Amino acid sequence: MYPLIRPHLFRLDPETAHERTLKALSLAGNFVPSRWMLQLLFAAPSKPVDAFGLRFKNPIGIAAGYDKDGIAVRGLSALGFGHVEIGTVTSLPQPGNPSPRVFRLVEDEAVINRMGFPSRGSEFMQVELDPSYKANFVERILGFGRSRAKFKRPSTSAMLGINLGKNKNTPNQEAVLDYLSLVQNFGRYADYLAINVSSPNTAGLRDLQSRAALETLLTHLHKQRIIEQEIYKKRIPILVKLSPDMSESELDDAIEAILRSRMDGIIVTNTTLGREGVKSAQSGESGGLSGSPLRARSEAILAQTAKKVNGEVPIVSVGGIMNPEDAKKRLDMGATLIQIYTGLIYQGPGLVKDILRAL
Repeated sequence: MYPLIRPHLFRLDPETAHERTLKALSLAGNFVPSRWMLQLLFAAPSKPVDAFGLRFKNPIGIAAGYDKDGIAVRGLSALGFGHVEIGTVTSLPQPGNPSPRVFRLVEDEAVINRMGFPSRGSEFMQVELDPSYKANFVERILGFGRSRAKFKRPSTSAMLGINLGKNKNTPNQEAVLDYLSLVQNFGRYADYLAINVSSPNTAGLRDLQSRAALETLLTHLHKQRIIEQEIYKKRIPILVKLSPDMSESELDDAIEAILRSRMDGIIVTNTTLGREGVKSAQSGESGGLSGSPLRARSEAILAQTAKKVNGEVPIVSVGGIMNPEDAKKRLDMGATLIQIYTGLIYQGPGLVKDILRAL
């Protein structure tokens, strides 16, 4: 059906089309009969994978950025994903960058975005994940909520990842406070957390990928993770998402910081500022590029990461995965899990089933 629907979606502004499909998934996922229909329509072979101490029903996930506020977790899970990564969420609400900020490059099967972490904030997402969050407000203020560990996240067959970022107005020297707050707020809900220090659309954020800054940040988060583990009686895997625009030495330094601070995995890669091989007229728009033109760079970063990591932690590969052949190649190159996003825009949600059938 998607080839029939896509022309109508592509007539809409990209952000409008995204908002409408996300809202439809939210409604369908929260209504039992429609959720069941989605599960039936997108049923695919089971391909279990173990990573970070978790068992995923398959290696395919939806990348962060699609569901920024966690409003469609059930609907996305019903499409057959093995994991759903929501966010990027920030501690305080922020609007992101001015519109227009998303551009389709149809000729290149690509997208440029300069969203800038639009987020309704930590409080909003916690309510979305746990309706009892508001009801327990008084207990939380009095300090009872965390000690009693009262929470209930949406029940899904997919693992839930939550991608965390700092607010635009938070200076880098104070960024650790944003991330610590987010780990404290979302460790209870997530199967894993992802630390986003690699978006090109928040000024200065990528500076946190330098070895010293990254190791300092992650060491603090590891200590906070231990505190959360004692409260909620579960270990919270933490992954770090890196940029495709790092030099070989910068990437090696970042990986070394990740391993030294005892993080559980690496996600490569975020969107790129590069425009190699892009033909579309809108290629001059500023922002991060995703889709087919990112394929070669993402594969190169994956190869270097796999060599450097040498099996110490699992790797999640994302960027330029547009078809089953791309997905299989990433897994063969050493990725334990993969994530897709732009591929869904051009191929539709049936891409998940197509990949699983090809593995």
